[in-house]
Amino acid sequence: MDVVWNLGRQRLTQVAYGIAGLAKWLPLRAGSGLTILADAAVADAEAVTRVEECAAFAGRRVERVVLSGPGTLENVTALAERLRGSELVVAVGGGTLLDRAKLAVLLAGDPAVLDRLSVRHRSGLVLLSAASNPGIPLVTVPTTVGTGSELSGAVCLGTAQGKRLVLGNGLQPEVAVLDPVATRTLPVDLLAEGVLEVFFRVAGMFAGDHQELPTEDTFALALLDRLVRLGGELEEARRTGAAPGDRLRLEIAKLSGTSHNPWLNLGRDPCACKGWYLANELSTGLGLRKMTAAAALLPPLWRRITAPDPRWGSARRLERLWQVVRAARPALPADPADGVDALMDAWRIERGITATSGRIDEIARSTTLAWGDGLPTLGALTLADVRQVMTEAARTPQTSVGFR
Repeated sequence: MDVVWNLGRQRLTQVAYGIAGLAKWLPLRAGSGLTILADAAVADAEAVTRVEECAAFAGRRVERVVLSGPGTLENVTALAERLRGSELVVAVGGGTLLDRAKLAVLLAGDPAVLDRLSVRHRSGLVLLSAASNPGIPLVTVPTTVGTGSELSGAVCLGTAQGKRLVLGNGLQPEVAVLDPVATRTLPVDLLAEGVLEVFFRVAGMFAGDHQELPTEDTFALALLDRLVRLGGELEEARRTGAAPGDRLRLEIAKLSGTSHNPWLNLGRDPCACKGWYLANELSTGLGLRKMTAAAALLPPLWRRITAPDPRWGSARRLERLWQVVRAARPALPADPADGVDALMDAWRIERGITATSGRIDEIARSTTLAWGDGLPTLGALTLADVRQVMTEAARTPQTSVGFR
């Protein structure tokens, strides 16, 4: 039986709705300084200004650091050095910046983390010690949706061997602030991709695991139902040319973070979402956005599950999941693979990718090396399995039509 506990000394992240709440929270924290890490794309946006106003109200002096570029180990290490001595950090930006901030504050408080990150090994998964905890309180203000980095104990890190998934309780921020002001600058196509990213993650964990977990399953299916309905609202806004409102963006942001809550997947196989590993490598190898690769992979992945091929997931659970999706969107095809294709058409998700067979073969090999060949992440899946799915994904036609 699984024991419910937090393996580190770090508490689970608190969630606040609205940046104004910082004005009440900041006086409760010791210190007089505050460092704002701002993504270059939003450095002059209203969200950053409001954080600065809250800091001024609390009597704190502010240093603003504008960041750009990838979240590589070199960049994270440089940021950690810069943050040493900081009293409090507020990170405002997308998933890449939040990941960089989470790892940097942990590294600033525990230099031993660098040894774990620097070790060369073939696995794409890096597990940090449960004893590693950040020495600097971190507040996250996400300006995108989908990754849910503001609430997760995970980061993606760029290395010479490829993008790695780093997990550790110490990566949990102290506070996450969800405010629709922060996502007003987010383009509508990336908002739609954010909806798909949450769908991809929750559906992948649900269908990828063969276990029946009545309470956790109910939570997951309720989240998917709500997500599909919100996707429909976004679709309608795009159809009429209306800008997605604050309420809609906040509701999507809530689900983005909620999808990382431990109770949602307690007892599941942590490696159940096989598609994540393929999407990670395909997007990196072809220079694509993660969701472009994930969207192209979803139909061939689901065809494998319904074949059925239990190595990819449970056909019975995928069918159950799809019944919930169709209840929220009745006009979708009954076949899960055809249906998710139609759903992505409706959400106008870009997924047309091209690659030579030689390039696909290279990426399939790197995927198997990092996540398969005896590693639990891909389990019994072989190089041939990975190559076949990626080959089908690369043949996905580019589409931009809406489903009627």
